[in-house]
Amino acid sequence: MEQKGKKMSNIEWEEQKAKFLKQNIFLIRFSYSHFGGLMILKFLFIYFRLYTILFTHRISHIHTWCTPAGAIGYFLSIMSGKKLILDSFEPHAEPMLESGTWSKGGLKFNLLFWLEKKQVQKASHVITCVASMKDYIKDKYNIELKTTHAKPACVNFDLFDVNNIDNEKLIQKYNLKDKVVGVYAGKFGGSYLKEEVFQFLKVAEDYWGKDKFRFIILSNHTNVFIQNLIIDADINQNTIIHLFVSHNEVPKYLSLANFGITPFVPVPSKRYGSPIKNAEYWAMELPIIITKNISDDSDIIDNNNIGYVLKELTTNEYNKGCIHIDDLLFKTEVKDKIREVAAKYRNFEIAENIYEKIYA
Repeated sequence: MEQKGKKMSNIEWEEQKAKFLKQNIFLIRFSYSHFGGLMILKFLFIYFRLYTILFTHRISHIHTWCTPAGAIGYFLSIMSGKKLILDSFEPHAEPMLESGTWSKGGLKFNLLFWLEKKQVQKASHVITCVASMKDYIKDKYNIELKTTHAKPACVNFDLFDVNNIDNEKLIQKYNLKDKVVGVYAGKFGGSYLKEEVFQFLKVAEDYWGKDKFRFIILSNHTNVFIQNLIIDADINQNTIIHLFVSHNEVPKYLSLANFGITPFVPVPSKRYGSPIKNAEYWAMELPIIITKNISDDSDIIDNNNIGYVLKELTTNEYNKGCIHIDDLLFKTEVKDKIREVAAKYRNFEIAENIYEKIYA
């Protein structure tokens, strides 16, 4: 685990194993390490463990999610002859480059970029997050795929259903009655904006007023980290409600909000992912303020008038976002439209249909 404090206890792990076993899913876990000598040794151990499982359980397909796991799947497929299925395939090497985490001449970037290309060459099926990833594959890897499947991040509509949530106690607890409430579920830094988010929140506080505007941050960042950002942006302490809750509790807190934000750094590679938070916001009938060129979602939001796409990261643009959201608030037709969009673009039936085509 990258965060040791979030590691499951042995009891929790056994409970999850038993839960998935009922669906004939066998969970195996390995500890996480950053790229380096230790990770290479662990990779060899993971590889041989999985290679043994392939044959002892007579597995016919290797189905991987995202490119790092796809790298392991690639080598397993090469050595075993088993079919490789790439799922939720999106760029990983270039985002690390764009964020400044890796350098273009570095080993990490070049190794993963090479492995991304080799995965695509080897795969029997490639499931991307957006249809336009096919163009990225052709442009970056010089591979023209005959068949691709686009499967965005889907949402559990039974869990994320605003009509099945009683949030009155939370409204009273946080004094949110008659307030305009925004929400963000995620982290800051790396692929996500940090200081810019709090600059936006300052504009929102000024627009709606410090007595009326509240913003919920659902994040595992420390209170000190969040407080420093609040102070630097000169935001009122009462405006921000910082919490860390389990995924099952997230719908309750989203139900308190009038809008959500998705503050990805607007770099080219973000066009090819699929933020799960947007699916969850939409399922909860929330308009979204989002940066430009994020997945297909920025266009969907703009074309359906169910939020606001920030054209640039400026005070003037943040204020335009607040004005637009204010115009959408409390309109029944907007909520209906958002729910309709969620059902069309984030329904698990999309994934089910793709898997049926592959494994039929």
